[in-house]
Amino acid sequence: MAGERIHRIAHETEIAAPAGVVYGLIADAESWPLFLSPAVHVELLDFATHEERIRTWAVLDGAVRCRISRRVLDPRRRRIDFRYDPVPGPARTMRGTWQVEERGAHACRLVLRHEYGVPRELHGEAPRTGRMLAAADAEVLECLRRLAERWTELDRLILSFEDEIRVKGPPELVHDFLYRVDDWPGAVPHVVRTELAEREPGVQRVAMDVRGSDGVVRPTESVRVCFPHAGRLVHKQTRTPPMVAARTGEWQVLPDTRGVLVVCRQTLLIRAEEIEPVLGPGAGLEEARRRLRGELGQEALGVLDAARLHAESAVKVIHLG
Repeated sequence: MAGERIHRIAHETEIAAPAGVVYGLIADAESWPLFLSPAVHVELLDFATHEERIRTWAVLDGAVRCRISRRVLDPRRRRIDFRYDPVPGPARTMRGTWQVEERGAHACRLVLRHEYGVPRELHGEAPRTGRMLAAADAEVLECLRRLAERWTELDRLILSFEDEIRVKGPPELVHDFLYRVDDWPGAVPHVVRTELAEREPGVQRVAMDVRGSDGVVRPTESVRVCFPHAGRLVHKQTRTPPMVAARTGEWQVLPDTRGVLVVCRQTLLIRAEEIEPVLGPGAGLEEARRRLRGELGQEALGVLDAARLHAESAVKVIHLG
């Protein structure tokens, strides 16, 4: 295209897993936050039989960036074509391809290609864009390789659960408490310290010190994407507790005829190699699942109860006034 210089990059990796397994991980974009380190949240905007449009929030080049892309899925050829619309600047065009090539019953090669066009007058920006894409692509391929090669136990490594509480108060006050995470120390039992950065409305980066059931205070870090009109806050922990490779979740505020139902959903990817160092020799995956369900569920209930108290106390003050 006139006035535009096209750049192409490609990365690949050999994976000791069936090609169908690898393709399935790539096709399931809504699970990327659990599977891929940079991904924070994925929303499916539109979909047809083999086409979809998705919005992805991801940590790229140290910042949380939101991208919308269109994908064409070809399960027979194990190929996914994608293009960004709108295109992230300074590029004028950006598209790419995932290709899974079978190398045997339990082996394949995964290739990720990007093609992007940068205006000639901004040619100095092309190397920075290339470096950012190359770093993200390499990280994503390594995540997929490690995950796919544990395909025989992947179902047991994933743990999903939810906790809920009913609140007799306005949903706006519940959401307000969940949103203002910097007010949690002193209100939520296990939260010792929080540090909040919100460079754009609704996208939060949170550093938090949390006291575990063993009394030890550990640092965590998270990215949260907030949807106040829908009563939702989704989050991904980017610095996880012991035994947890990835942790995603969602707070949802659901008004109904009986008041407000507040739900906390969590999904974990367990880091199996840390089970025995944390729980002791001979400990297994089922013990880890029980421990994590209990401890992280208790933390969620602590937040839910604090949100209930915040909303119901405010209602009492208004009534007394």
